[in-house]
Amino acid sequence: MVAFKEQNIRRGSNNAFPLRSNYIMHDLLPEGEDLRRAVQWISSHLLEDPECAILPLVNEAIFRFDLSPMDAEFLIRMYSQRKDDE
Repeated sequence: MVAFKEQNIRRGSNNAFPLRSNYIMHDLLPEGEDLRRAVQWISSHLLEDPECAILPLVNEAIFRFDLSPMDAEFLIRMYSQRKDDE
């Protein structure tokens, strides 16, 4: 990531400060940690309110934890199947 920042500065970028997206916390987390945290967050909300609508929680978790499209699809499928099983 450092090389990327140096390239932006060397190319004559007007912005000497790196983009904020370079410092997003999920870049520092191990692989799959953001998905695990999203599942934990959704589960804690469902424990507090079992009648809560699942898909709005899933959508919020996708954005809150900045999940990849593949992780987002997994989360949607997982909770959709859970909903169908009930």
